[in-house]
Amino acid sequence: MTSRYRSSEHGVPATADANSPSPRRRTVVKAAAATAVLAAPLAGALPARAVTTVAPAFLHGVASGDPLPDGVLLWTRVTPTPEAIPGSGVGPDTEVGWTVARDSAFTDVVARGSTLATAASDHTVKADIRGLRPATDYWFRFSAGGTDSPVARTRTAPAADAAVTGLRFGVVSCSNYEAGHFSAYRHLAARGDLDAWLHLGDYIYEYGTGEYGNRGRAVRTQAPAHEIVTLADYRVRHAHYKTDPDLQALHAKAPVVAIWDDHEFANDTWSGGAENHTEGPEGAWAARQAAAKQAYFEWMPVRPALAGTTYRRLRFGKLADLSLLDLRSFRDQQAGIGKGEVDDPDRTLTGRAQLDWLKAGLSASDTTWRLVGTSVMISPFAVGALPASLLKPLAKLLGLPQEGIALNTDQWDGYTDDRRELLAHLRANGIRNTVFLTGDIHMAWANDVPVNAGTYPASPSAATEFVVTSVTSDNLDDIVKVPEGTVSAVASPLIRAANRHVRWVDTDRHGYGVLDITAQRAQMDYYVLADRTDRNTTSAWVRSYRTLTGTQKVERVHTPV
Repeated sequence: MTSRYRSSEHGVPATADANSPSPRRRTVVKAAAATAVLAAPLAGALPARAVTTVAPAFLHGVASGDPLPDGVLLWTRVTPTPEAIPGSGVGPDTEVGWTVARDSAFTDVVARGSTLATAASDHTVKADIRGLRPATDYWFRFSAGGTDSPVARTRTAPAADAAVTGLRFGVVSCSNYEAGHFSAYRHLAARGDLDAWLHLGDYIYEYGTGEYGNRGRAVRTQAPAHEIVTLADYRVRHAHYKTDPDLQALHAKAPVVAIWDDHEFANDTWSGGAENHTEGPEGAWAARQAAAKQAYFEWMPVRPALAGTTYRRLRFGKLADLSLLDLRSFRDQQAGIGKGEVDDPDRTLTGRAQLDWLKAGLSASDTTWRLVGTSVMISPFAVGALPASLLKPLAKLLGLPQEGIALNTDQWDGYTDDRRELLAHLRANGIRNTVFLTGDIHMAWANDVPVNAGTYPASPSAATEFVVTSVTSDNLDDIVKVPEGTVSAVASPLIRAANRHVRWVDTDRHGYGVLDITAQRAQMDYYVLADRTDRNTTSAWVRSYRTLTGTQKVERVHTPV
């Protein structure tokens, strides 16, 4: 890899790298075999026009992520020649330049440089720009062979000691390509007021075409058509998602802060396997996991703090810090239902090192708010009060056995010792204003997080939690195949009666959240889509909840910010 750079702002150099994982973990498919065998199925990872487009071209958009006070990570993928399609392992080394400016016309350039895109990294490019000013909008673009990429906006984080008056983040999760259009991304992109947007996992799905669509059908088809297992497969799936115009639009408007959940690998992933992985016929889990991680770091503007993980921490002035968790790499296998294993102190969701890191960071935090990005719900969820007609569909949604379920063992409910230790740490150390931000469950929730759910509200709440619903992935009414809102009208009051810390739950709709933070409160505004199958669907505000500083409780607000 070669790299050239120049940064004029603050005189601090920028760095650029073609990819995060080390070369020894990259897989390169030999050109002759790949062209003959892979060309047809991989073509689906490009827009229809792409195979005949004169190269080089930027067909998968541009993106930025993980903003720092002095920098941001930029990303793109170049197609140097028509045959150099994603996952093919072919195509020449290509010099890719990047330019950062204070204005969209690029009259005030503050940094520029170049790096080499190679087949070893699927011709993806990352440039870790430093030397920028805090809390500042910038515009950037890439270039190769006389072709410029689309122009995108990004924004740096506030200075670590800045007295920030407000922050605003888009919040999304669970975006299944075949289940509908990514209109939630389009509506967030149109706002123009986001400091960043958070993707809390399931950015892609691993299933084959038709296996997990919209109420059993595919609204649109993905590539490759089969379930993804190999490095080439995961690259193609990431690439296909990145051709979506709404996803490209949001990436071009604000930096993303992303973590993975299970479907970036396979359903119900744990450290040694997954529910949707068959050892042998689908290869070794270690090889599949490594392939999924490599493709993720190639195709996502994520800066790993530790090699092979997505747990890390970002700071946004004195107002908030954001601890991001990796709840798939270190967890033990999900517990069997009704066997008492959920309380086994030797079983872990986070892994010892990550839990210690999280506790230490929360203790040391001097910001007003402590945000924690968790891909699965931390609040307890007892579902036994639901009628049998809803228990089986709910089990199917959660990927659980459909008889005798009492809780979702893929969530923190399945690893109660980790949760007990974390919440006890918050209480014992007087750590206030901790807000968990969650996806995964395809429902919207607003929760207090009790130290002891069985005695709540007599026992205290240690934190609060806002859970966003899915962008497109099926939720409970879709599983039952009844009109939207039908299930929620029945299930929501029953869930709340059995779980008194749950202030609101909507089991049925798709959409996104907007989190607005001031020194006085953190407020989540929940928005829903009219029809995820309609490319041009509208969105509407439906509910808002906030937690006031020092309270560790959520309350309803009757207007969005």
